[in-house]
Amino acid sequence: MTSSLLPSSLLPRLERLSIVSKHNVRGTTQGKRRSGHLGASLEFADYREYTPGDDIRRFDWGVYRRTGKPFIRQFWDEQELTFSLYLDVSASMNFGNKLDMAKSLAAAAGYVALSSEDKVQAVLLGERPLDKLPPLRGKASSPRLFTFLKEASTVQGGNLAPAMKQIHARPGEQGLAWLFSDCWMEGGVHQLRDLLLRLMSMGQEPILVQVISREELAPGYSGDLRLVDSELGSGKEVAMSGKVLKAYEREVSRYTQELKECCAGLGARYVQIPSDWPLEKAVFTMLRVAGAAGS
Repeated sequence: MTSSLLPSSLLPRLERLSIVSKHNVRGTTQGKRRSGHLGASLEFADYREYTPGDDIRRFDWGVYRRTGKPFIRQFWDEQELTFSLYLDVSASMNFGNKLDMAKSLAAAAGYVALSSEDKVQAVLLGERPLDKLPPLRGKASSPRLFTFLKEASTVQGGNLAPAMKQIHARPGEQGLAWLFSDCWMEGGVHQLRDLLLRLMSMGQEPILVQVISREELAPGYSGDLRLVDSELGSGKEVAMSGKVLKAYEREVSRYTQELKECCAGLGARYVQIPSDWPLEKAVFTMLRVAGAAGS
């Protein structure tokens, strides 16, 4: 299996990892991770209909012979998490390779989850309506995730605000919520905090992955320029001097610190990934901050 988002040489290394939840999650769907609750080994919980990618060893052939319908057995002691991948496709992501890097990072996080028999769902955050991929299970379903992410494109003139207002209406399900974004929002940290709180109110643990370009961290512009906001369409005439650039860099540093403090205050995980980093460095830096552990 190959993916243009991830080199094939990287996949076996990702398969050996799993992401650790800060909280024990007891569900009713079979997975690899322990729920943290005492009970008999492989204690039966319920049945659910088979979906492609499920562990065939859990298939109940007796039920199939009686009913003609495919079901798998579910157990209490080892449970799956739900990984929700939220990818920012607003117009500002179409700058400095940010969207491509964010797609690859989302693919890596999703592949780790699918390899651990956790459930993965993906949502593109741009203009209305939300574009989403139905829940996937099992490593065999990873090509569908890769295709969905690969085909994502930015929305010209769009921004996160409309999509953010819809997230609270999505069905709540405990798990990990990954947000891949450059975090350039009209409402700044306050708007981002509202989004994280919405995710937490649905029982999800947020992991904020800020993908930012090198030019945004340290621009090398000079002279008289007109800077245009790619999402709002507004512009401003600026004389780019050394003094202006230093003031800008201080402001970026201050904003980054606010993001860190916001996430820390909410108990969310945060990592900043420059879009010009080598992919392997970016992926494993992200996974380390997210709490990945080897199997």
